[in-house]
Amino acid sequence: QVQLVESGGGLVHPGGTLRLSCAASGSITSIKDMGWYRQPPGKQRELFAFSTSGGTTNYIDSVKGRFTISTDNAKNTVYLQINSLKPEDTAVYYCNAQIETVRGGLRALYAYWGQGTQVTVSS
Repeated sequence: QVQLVESGGGLVHPGGTLRLSCAASGSITSIKDMGWYRQPPGKQRELFAFSTSGGTTNYIDSVKGRFTISTDNAKNTVYLQINSLKPEDTAVYYCNAQIETVRGGLRALYAYWGQGTQVTVSS
């Protein structure tokens, strides 16, 4: 059973920083891609950053230069460093990973979601 567990959210002042973690556990053969999504209050969930197993990272323009993805492959954990937080960054943050594992005897890539972590930026 594969799980993604997120942590690190909280309440911060504008200009503050946070580091979110997304840890994968269970019977994992490999992790292909990891995406970070967020869902602001009353809005749809949006993809704002992703990293590939080859080490490529991409970000939407509104977070470039403030958000940074890093990976600890030994721990199957991806981190999202968030600097210079703004009130418009307030959202529930989710990670999503394409993980190779075995389900019912079938080895394939499956998509998994973390449970989400709340980030609130307010003075």
